[in-house]
Amino acid sequence: MKTRLTKMIMSCLAVACAAVCLAAALALGTSSPARAAADSQVCSVDSLHGLYLWTFDGYTRLAGNLLPKAVMQGLQFNGDGTTYNPFGTVNIGGTIIIDATGGVGTYTVAADCTGTLSITNGPTFNMYIGPGAKQLWITQTNVGSGDFTGLGVGTATRLPQ
Repeated sequence: MKTRLTKMIMSCLAVACAAVCLAAALALGTSSPARAAADSQVCSVDSLHGLYLWTFDGYTRLAGNLLPKAVMQGLQFNGDGTTYNPFGTVNIGGTIIIDATGGVGTYTVAADCTGTLSITNGPTFNMYIGPGAKQLWITQTNVGSGDFTGLGVGTATRLPQ
């Protein structure tokens, strides 16, 4: 009986200790200076510079059919509102249909780290710039020219220089 009571008390103490530790961890969260730095991030056009690897997928309407699409490309942000694609491939419905190498575009960035990306003679996108502009989250907002209506989302990650 004494052993059973001891085990019950120890179990209750262990659960209580775990709960206290969890509460303390949640209360501490991110330090105030780190939170302030993240909250005070201000972005601008020159925040984006360097080569990003952009992966993107979704659907495209082509000749009346909705087909899956996948894009992988290099996206060079020049820090001045212009972009260049040093490499890239677009696959629609399992067929590589576009070599995106050499494509150009423009972009804008607001102080709240949201922005737009417009590919010349192509689609446009909304984007969110993550901390330190190391990663971008991007979603298609229009279709550009031709019959390539569709939707898609992706991320772009800055590559080391």
